[in-house]
This record gives sequence, structure tokens and C-alpha cells, in this order.
Amino acid sequence: MTRASKAAAVLFLSAGIASSAIAALAGILSGATQTGPVIYRIPVHGAVELGLAPFIERALDEAEETGAELAVLDIDTPGGRVDAAWQIVDAVRESGIPTAAYVNRRALSAGAMIALATDRLYMRPGSSIGAATPVDSKGNRASEKMVSAMRAEFRSLAEDRQLDPRIGEAMVDESIVIDGLVGEGKLLTLTTEEAVRVGVANGTVESWDELVAIAGAPSALTVVASPNWAENLVRLLTHPALAPMLLSLGFLGLLVEIKTPTFGLAGGVGLLCLAAFFGARWLVNLAGMEEVLLLGAGVVLVALEILVVPGIGVAGVLGSLAILASVTLSMVGSYPTMSEVIGALGIVAISILALGLLAFGVLRHIPHSRGMSGIFLKRSTSRETGYLSAPDMSGMVGASGMALTDLRPSGTARFGDDRLDVVTEGPWIEEGTKVKVVRAGVSGLVVREISDEAEA
Repeated sequence: MTRASKAAAVLFLSAGIASSAIAALAGILSGATQTGPVIYRIPVHGAVELGLAPFIERALDEAEETGAELAVLDIDTPGGRVDAAWQIVDAVRESGIPTAAYVNRRALSAGAMIALATDRLYMRPGSSIGAATPVDSKGNRASEKMVSAMRAEFRSLAEDRQLDPRIGEAMVDESIVIDGLVGEGKLLTLTTEEAVRVGVANGTVESWDELVAIAGAPSALTVVASPNWAENLVRLLTHPALAPMLLSLGFLGLLVEIKTPTFGLAGGVGLLCLAAFFGARWLVNLAGMEEVLLLGAGVVLVALEILVVPGIGVAGVLGSLAILASVTLSMVGSYPTMSEVIGALGIVAISILALGLLAFGVLRHIPHSRGMSGIFLKRSTSRETGYLSAPDMSGMVGASGMALTDLRPSGTARFGDDRLDVVTEGPWIEEGTKVKVVRAGVSGLVVREISDEAEA
């Protein structure tokens, strides 16, 4: 399972690199035929999550490699994960070309932090920016530790733009008061006119063409960056709504595989689902080697409980806890809050419940269904019978035959048209000697030599 996860992650990464190389080559070729400047337009739409960060990092690198004059982040987002926003902010700050933000309706919470990290900021009329206090999954204010970190981040961004640091802090902390702008107990959220008046925004633009003209390159070629299929796939696989299904199907496939005679479709689907779950999270830095090693240790302990020391329980419990811990840790970021941990535990609980219901349905009803009953083993032996290595041969007692091989003490004899394995009850018997079955046991037929007179 660990190797499969690594293989899936490497596959996604390779696909992303290949797609990026093709896009970069296309950009270079288009730049070669375009004599004017090039501006990259990078959409930042929807929720800010960890799958979005690799796309923006790749787009900024691609814009720099193709010699673009400017990279513009087209922002329309209600916010999202703080750790994802930090990754994007770091990528923007480290970009080798000028950057700008185009607030196209709203840049709230994590979106405001991304917008303030750019060199220039323009807003469309009727847009808004701010309201960046971190909250948990229930909408409640996060811990003071997280609020303090966000307050310092926004203060630093405001200082970089040569603004009053309190403007950045007021977007995070409702206790900050700025006369004429925000009162006590209110978070700072600026309209387009207010942002321009206090210096947060460099200007108002009605459209993309007006922004390009203000940027000083009215004849520039606009290149719109778009996620490649690998980045879209990673964003899909890291979506919180898909995690319970991947986990449930993954472990259900392995559970069904234990009940089937050979490794087949169920096990393959299970490994593929688990590889997709952990591989996608490895690519967005949610899962690292620690989670992979913890998962491997859990699988080994569970295997020991099933195959080596069944019934003790210690290895099985420890292995199950290790697997649950690896799954939980792979769904929280580098700076997890209590709400994120609780949310991850909730997803794990939903997965366990779904796994139980699916396992009950599959293992209870499929063995008795007409179409799919053949995938499960049906034959079993009772406790009294034990494991039978041969069919009941008690009807052969008294039958006569001929040794086809030397019986020393075991060998083969012919009885009518049947060749059967036999063993002598005493002295060795040479090939071609007539024999008679004296008893049939679990070890096979027991024979003795008979003379011609005895036979007559």
C-alpha cells in the first residue's frame, strides 16, 4: 500500500511536470511570435485550498520563465485554508517578476492576504477586501494563537505596502479601532472606494483591458493560466467531501480481498483508492513520510494480528490506532487548529461508519446472490471433520489391486482403472505385487501383501 501511494504520487507529479513543460513551451513559442510584452492572468477563484497552491506556484514560475512583464492574480474568493494561503503568499513574494492583484468582486479572509502580498492591487467597482479573522469549521473564532499569527502576517503585509499597520491588523482582530474607518468590535472590510482612499488599492478598474492599460502595456498579449489535468485531479482528490468515500472504498476492498481466494479486482480497487487518498495529500504537503511510515507500521501490526498471533488483540489495536492516526494527520496542515483536527476525526468517523455498513451489505448479501456468489469461498469443514486432504475412501476397504511402484512404505497401486496413493502396514512391497486394502484413514489407504493362495 505504501508503494502504491508513492507510485500514484509520482505519477501525478510527473504528469503535472509534463503538462507544465508543454505549457511553458507553448508560451515560449507564442512569445517568440509576439513582439510586445506578455501579461499572465492567473485565476484565484473559489475556495482557497491546498490543491490551489501548486497551480499558482507553477503559473508564477511559468510566467517568469517566459519573460512576462507582469503576473496578475484574478481574485474572487471568500477565503479558505490559512496554510494554503501562506504557500501562495510565499510564492508571490518570491516571484522574480512584478505581481498585481485584480480583486474581481471579493477578496475576503485568505483572499485578502493573497491580494496584499502582490506589488500592486486594483479593484473592480463594487468589490470588497478584508474580514480575515480565522474561524473554525463551525464559524467560531479560532484560538488566540492562530489569530495572533494572522494579525502579525497582515501587519507585515501592510508594512510592505507602506500602509498603516493597524489597517492589516483590523482585518483580523475586531478589537483594533481606526477612527473614521472601523469601530470597536467590528472587523475591517473595505469597499473599492474605501480601499483606494486609504491606499490599500492602487486604483479602480472597470475591466481587464483597463487594468492592462493602467499597467502600462495596452498592447500586451494576455496569457490566461489554467490548471492542468493533474492539478485538477489533485484538487478533486483532496476535497473534504471525497475523503470519506476514498477511505471507505479503500479499506472495504482490502476487507473483501481477505475473504476471497486470490488477489483480484476488489484488492486492486482498494489499493487504488488508498493510493489516491495518500498520494494526492503527499503532493500538496498534507501527508509526509511520517504519515506514510505510520500507515506502514499500522498495516504490519494488523497483518501480524491476523496471520501470526490471532486472538491476542494488542497488535491489532495498536495497528488500528496507527492507521487512524496516519489518516487523521494526512488531513490537517502543518499548523493544525483544534477545529481542523476535530473535522479530520469526523471524516474518519464517517468513513468507519460507511465502511461498517458497506461491509455488512457486501459480506452478508453478496455470498448468497446468484450473480456474484462465486467470488467467495463456500466450502468449509466442521470442527469434527477437520481439514480433509482426500475424499472418504472407506468404501475401498477389502479391495484388491497391484502395486505399480515399490511401496517403501508409500507408493502407488492400481485398483481397477484407478491409480491411488497407498502405504503399507508393515514390510516394504515390491512393484507388481498384489495388495489388499485393509483400512482407510486420513493419511490414505493402508494395504498389505496378499499371496495367490490367499486371493484364491
